Amino acid sequence: MKLITIIKEGESIDKALKIYKKKINKLNVIKYYREKLQYIKPSKKKRIQKLRKKFLIKKSLNIN
Repeated sequence: MKLITIIKEGESIDKALKIYKKKINKLNVIKYYREKLQYIKPSKKKRIQKLRKKFLIKKSLNIN
């Protein structure tokens, strides 16, 4: 995967790094590689997804 950030003349390196990090977060690159580091059984993935859905539903109901 190729990720290019265009730096304008006179722009600081800190700002360029910040832009680069935002692009990576939008693409979920880090999340993808962390998932690939360790094998998770399909049944466990389904269980985690169900728990997340329950949590989000519960959270949305408590906001009102």
